[in-house]
Amino acid sequence: MKIILSIAAALIILFALVRFLEHKSLYFPLKKIEATPKEIDLDYEDISVTAKDGVKLNGWFIPARNPRATLLFCHGNGGNISHRLEKISMFNFLGLNVLIFDYRGYGKSKGRPSETGLYLDAEAMYQYLLNEKGLVPQEIIAYGESLGSAVAVDLASKYELGGLIIEEGFTSVKDMGETLLPFIPSSVFKSEFNSLNKIKDIRSPKLFFHSADDEIVPFTLGRMLYDASPEPKEFVQLQGGHNDAFLISQELFMGKIDSFAGRL
Repeated sequence: MKIILSIAAALIILFALVRFLEHKSLYFPLKKIEATPKEIDLDYEDISVTAKDGVKLNGWFIPARNPRATLLFCHGNGGNISHRLEKISMFNFLGLNVLIFDYRGYGKSKGRPSETGLYLDAEAMYQYLLNEKGLVPQEIIAYGESLGSAVAVDLASKYELGGLIIEEGFTSVKDMGETLLPFIPSSVFKSEFNSLNKIKDIRSPKLFFHSADDEIVPFTLGRMLYDASPEPKEFVQLQGGHNDAFLISQELFMGKIDSFAGRL
């Protein structure tokens, strides 16, 4: 009996440790806002939006001159909105309004990050664009980088959009776990972020970016996500690491977004 109890206790501790590591692997929030669009000479509105479950969220709305569309920017799992100024500048240069927001637990947003919570956060910002900015769905492009790709895909699977842009996206947490943590059974992961199942029903125009040199999200997973998605779609292979491919391949990156927005 003591042996059985000891084994049971060890399994419980191991399960709790896996869940702890899962959360730490998925979310790297930073609270300090280190800079604002003002530092790069861009006007912006500091906005506050409340999600359906009552969590207060912070974001920035950066208007463009004569905007062609509005980009709803779902950032990756690290840092906060203040670490995306280079991309914000690129998108503004291309004539796109940008609404970038911090997930719960990131930057000035309240709460604690979770899969369901991140989905609610993106939905709240989408509704803000409709209700407060007076946009129609066709004027909104969801943009998701890394973990944010799963958030953008979830949003596009539930609501009408003008387009969807995915940068360094992945298929699911299970597939990522099997790649990065092969010694841990994927069945124990709580989070799913299953974009592979959701992408199959998204009919909006889609633009996929992925670097063959990505050291975090395997290129094969990005390609698998693209292959599972219906037309219209385009896949663009970049060069560079997970976090700097958009800079190393900047001309290609900006050119493809420019033409994508132009077609919409």
